[in-house]
Amino acid sequence: MKIKSIKAYHVVQPFVDGPYRMSKGRVADCFDAVIVAIASDNGVTGWGEMAPLGNFYSAAFPAGARAGVPEIAPHLIGQDPRGFAGIGRLMDTVFKGHPYIKSALDMACWDLAARAADVPLVTMLGGRESDMAETYRVVTHGTLDQMAALAKRIIAEGCRRLQVKVGGNVHDDIERVTTVAAAVPKGTVIFCDANAGWTPYQARQFADATRGIDYTFEQPCTTLDENMSVRRMLDKPMVLDESVTSLGEMLEIYRRGAADGLTLKISRLGGVTQTRLIRDVAVDLGFMITVEDTGGAEIDTAAMAHLSLSTPAERRLHAIAFHEWVTVRTARNAPPVTGSHMGVPDGPGLGIDVDPGLLGQPFFEIG
Repeated sequence: MKIKSIKAYHVVQPFVDGPYRMSKGRVADCFDAVIVAIASDNGVTGWGEMAPLGNFYSAAFPAGARAGVPEIAPHLIGQDPRGFAGIGRLMDTVFKGHPYIKSALDMACWDLAARAADVPLVTMLGGRESDMAETYRVVTHGTLDQMAALAKRIIAEGCRRLQVKVGGNVHDDIERVTTVAAAVPKGTVIFCDANAGWTPYQARQFADATRGIDYTFEQPCTTLDENMSVRRMLDKPMVLDESVTSLGEMLEIYRRGAADGLTLKISRLGGVTQTRLIRDVAVDLGFMITVEDTGGAEIDTAAMAHLSLSTPAERRLHAIAFHEWVTVRTARNAPPVTGSHMGVPDGPGLGIDVDPGLLGQPFFEIG
């Protein structure tokens, strides 16, 4: 089986609930996605998607993805899409760095290979560990009343896990988290995610003032050294997200005992191949794992779901249903969400029935 053609589409995906706000005044109105279709010489097509959260969240930006795919794609024509490691090495050889650009191409190869084998992607990723993964919802920055009302609405809709955005003014964030925790039932799982927005001084201030609240601390600072300095005085679990950029960085986190859990972003790591590798090693090392991405709709959410459900249940933290965040559709079906749980679509590969008519005209095509 050989890659015969590649198409790339640009799809803007506005948020259902309006602007997404996080620390340091960072705001996004939409996911700005690149969707890739890779077709083989036996008539099977695989799909991949990646969408940076603005220009500020990761070392990635939408225009860069759109410019990079045409640079890499010609080198993949004629390659066997099932040779995931070889495809990855080839992309790294012809285009140094920029893993986010390679993510959708790598994802499409996995989808194509699983469809050709007539098995769900979850089977190729290690096997289904459970039928559904528990999801979390995000309480973004806002006034105290806005955040409390949003948290109550999320709980009323059946979700039991909240990620509360912090990382701004410390004293304001102390009030925000205290207010949200008081507004939701006891036992609600709360993650306080600073998105690397604090100095160690600020993170320690926050941790000291909120000792009475049950939550998990997520990525308070930027560097591993900074997060480690907070970890030493922390009496709560810590999860790192932005710090996990490669297998080497994950192993350094393990060596230093810097975290209890990891959030793996598919596009930050360069696609499904590296995400699966890092996930499997991290599970063996004892980490709790969340697999998600920087954004996307049905295609990317399906990949997250397959990776989540092939993660051992006892090592899985939670998942997120990004396709429910956006106002546009890219497929005729979606990963099934029941209450606060998400599964994988039925069918081979990602299980997503992508509708090219919803994507517009491709901005790039070769083959």
